[in-house]
Amino acid sequence: MEDKDPWIRPLRRAAPPRARVLFFPHAGGAAPFYAPFARRFPEGYDVAAVQYPGRQERMGEPFVTTVEGLADRLVPSLRRWAAEPVPLVLVGHSMGASVAFETVLRLGRDRSTAHCRLVVSGRTAPSAMRENRAFGSDQEIIDHLAGLGGTDPAVFRDPELMDLFLPVLRNDYRAVTRYRPVPDTVVDTPVLCLTGDRDPQVAPEEAAAWKRHTTAGFRLEVLSGEHFYLTDHPDTVVRLVAECAGVDGR
Repeated sequence: MEDKDPWIRPLRRAAPPRARVLFFPHAGGAAPFYAPFARRFPEGYDVAAVQYPGRQERMGEPFVTTVEGLADRLVPSLRRWAAEPVPLVLVGHSMGASVAFETVLRLGRDRSTAHCRLVVSGRTAPSAMRENRAFGSDQEIIDHLAGLGGTDPAVFRDPELMDLFLPVLRNDYRAVTRYRPVPDTVVDTPVLCLTGDRDPQVAPEEAAAWKRHTTAGFRLEVLSGEHFYLTDHPDTVVRLVAECAGVDGR
């Protein structure tokens, strides 16, 4: 994958790679959120993150307004990786889990998932999806995101940062609200589901329901914490993702 691809932000290089890991950010998130995780992977892991349009270096580009649209636009950037005989682990948190799932579905239609694995985090399974809450104002979005943690509180107190951040939040929250996955859709890819034991967004049974969406192996890991539990357990998250890659001799 070449650096000039705007969809992919390299976080840690490995040549030749033993495995590739690609993170998909949450609503309002961006690729650098996953830099601390990238540093913790064993030698030989090539780690990158998706950079959605409309933020940071892609600020001038129009937003993609749906989860499905993000997957459609991203797939061409991943076909080369998916075709290589190297494990490719797609890791999505919250909204990113839905984008990663839709991406694997599309790669599956191309018969390009033989070396793929899917890690879904902090997200209810499509078959157990709750009715998505509609947010009537910017303040409701801000209050909801602040309540989930994972965002530096200083961002909410800085008017200039909020001028940049709010359009991203509006778009991403709208995309999540409009997302309607097919309840019985499955991928032919091993799935690892990670969730926090106190996540107000995902009940334990809603996380476990991801098992219904794969014809390959499934594993559920519950860690202590709320929606952004993963920031409290970076070493454990990295270990579990590395295990999911299935590379011997980590």
